[in-house]
Amino acid sequence: MKRAVLLFSLCLGACGGAAAPAAVDAAAVLDVTVSDTASPDAAPDVAPDAAADGATSDAPVDAAADTAADAAPDSGVAATAGLTADFRAWLVAHQYDVADLARDDLIGGSFGGRAHAGEAIPHDPVIFIHGNSDKALGTAVGQTGWTASRAWFAQHGYTDAELYATTWGPADAAQAAQQDHSRKNIQHLRAFVEAVLAYTGAQKVDIVAHSMGVTLARKVVLGGSANDPGDGGAYAVGAPLTDHVDAFVGIAGANLGLTSCFLTGPTTPTCSATNGLYPGTLLGVTVAGRSAYLTDLLQTSGYEGGFRCALWSTVDEIIGYADIVYGQPTSRLPGQTAEVTFATAPYGHFGLKDLTADVQLALVRDHQTP
Repeated sequence: MKRAVLLFSLCLGACGGAAAPAAVDAAAVLDVTVSDTASPDAAPDVAPDAAADGATSDAPVDAAADTAADAAPDSGVAATAGLTADFRAWLVAHQYDVADLARDDLIGGSFGGRAHAGEAIPHDPVIFIHGNSDKALGTAVGQTGWTASRAWFAQHGYTDAELYATTWGPADAAQAAQQDHSRKNIQHLRAFVEAVLAYTGAQKVDIVAHSMGVTLARKVVLGGSANDPGDGGAYAVGAPLTDHVDAFVGIAGANLGLTSCFLTGPTTPTCSATNGLYPGTLLGVTVAGRSAYLTDLLQTSGYEGGFRCALWSTVDEIIGYADIVYGQPTSRLPGQTAEVTFATAPYGHFGLKDLTADVQLALVRDHQTP
């Protein structure tokens, strides 16, 4: 597929212009580095550089005219967005909130479903989960959603009956700092995954997630209990879905938190120490105060699916700091079975999603890295 160059100008949160922490030598990392072995345990050993500048969320940023949307084949977003009539009818019959899952309040709010009842589904259905302020489909910078991925998968034999996404959150950059791993977001995505499994009759699905979508999706699969003090307190997510996920691809997730949230402190929902991305503080060799949500996800590993791969970049302008939090890549999945890393400018935060549709396909379909 065509590769486009993305140029981003970043100044979100605390912009100070100081150098990023020297926890890793980004120049020593290959353009594309592939590992088929599990990652080492994420034991912290280096504190964040409190003088460095960073972002407080994965909100869209100013960009040059070259966008990842230009790299994708024309997918006719406006004409083909939305859940199909067959899927909608099934959702109604099974008492799901169609308006919530379809997100018809947005252009490109969702996609997926059979063209007609009984349509064959030869592949494992793929569920795409976007990041903060993004949406299911789009063309604007920072809101391209899964336009490139959906088009690429379709060109290689997948149908709408096998490709699914819903929009969580308001899809509004102005509200980015207010988004977290809330009860509303978790239950929205959990319902969507359960609906796709039941509707398609598939034994397993594949999940491809980006940015905050990674940490949301990990809880959706993990299940168990959760807590949202602002929305009723403790609640049950449901039984683990591990046995129902074949491949899990996490792109640019902040699994250990964001260093930028350390710099600003847990002052916004996105950076909160409850359901946000606060990385905690380093006390000797132990991290204290990491957000309760991330701590819950780190209690065990290897639950996201049978094949677990992380895609991350040392030049991610949103994650920042060469992807390092306390000496470890924050975008690695604990217990992962493979990873693909990048170190050149096109593969920043959004390029990692929009320019790797071919990699995503190889991972979910064949469990193969490039």
